[in-house]
Amino acid sequence: MKLIAAVDQNWGIGCGNMLQVRIPADLARFQAITKGHTVLLGRRTLETFPGGRPLKGRRNLILSENRAFCCEGAEVYHSVKEVLGAASEDTFVIGGESVYRLMLPYCDTAYLTKLSAALPADRFFPDLDALPDWAVREEEPPLEHEGLTYRYVTYRRI
Repeated sequence: MKLIAAVDQNWGIGCGNMLQVRIPADLARFQAITKGHTVLLGRRTLETFPGGRPLKGRRNLILSENRAFCCEGAEVYHSVKEVLGAASEDTFVIGGESVYRLMLPYCDTAYLTKLSAALPADRFFPDLDALPDWAVREEEPPLEHEGLTYRYVTYRRI
């Protein structure tokens, strides 16, 4: 499996149940990378999507401890073991914080958009630079959106 996220300098990914920043080119990249694949996300992340509906053009797996939760157009699982049985090698973990942390041991690639600023955050991605079994494999040149510099960085499990 793979992970995809946008992180700030402190590995922040969100604040107040929202993305820290919306960069149109990054959202287009997310769509291009995940379209036609399976995405794995938590219930609270799903709630941040327009209308709280699953992403179109993808198989949506929702991981939720709430056994009463159901979602039209998505498959709901209640444990890592269950979701691993449904996920495939080309599944993209797309958030949030607890799902990233639970699924990190089962992933081999992380596609990150690294923001060059420390933004307000109350949700965080695991710091891959601090983990000895992860390393940068590809780093693209910096880009800019409304004064914010960012770059695409691909990490791979060693």
